[in-house]
Amino acid sequence: MVNDPIADMLTRIRNAVMVGHESVLIPHSRVKVAVAKILKEQSFIVDYESVKSKPSQMLRVQLRYVDKQPAVLGLERVSRPGLRVYAGKTEIPRVYGGLGVAIMSTSQGIMTGQQAWRKKLGGEVLCYVW
Repeated sequence: MVNDPIADMLTRIRNAVMVGHESVLIPHSRVKVAVAKILKEQSFIVDYESVKSKPSQMLRVQLRYVDKQPAVLGLERVSRPGLRVYAGKTEIPRVYGGLGVAIMSTSQGIMTGQQAWRKKLGGEVLCYVW
């Protein structure tokens, strides 16, 4: 059993990128699908799909490489089960001066920090991707 499923997802992606895999399998959940959707919209991954397997459903994430260099240079989990991190609508962090993305969980769903700032929403800062 995994205590922090989002951290597990980020670690699986980070490890797969480090060894140059084309794709990675992650246990399926709605939150992970929402995070994968944001990663696809921001061009960090090529695509994601739900795969049915025997014990449980999995999420296959196809990683993006540009000239044999990974599109994902770093992933950092911010809020974790032992220490939740929240940001108000005026305190939304910018990752690498706008080159990266902060993924947040708001009252209107999971979205990027920039989308939350435009909608004037605060929420839990899940992770940073650059």
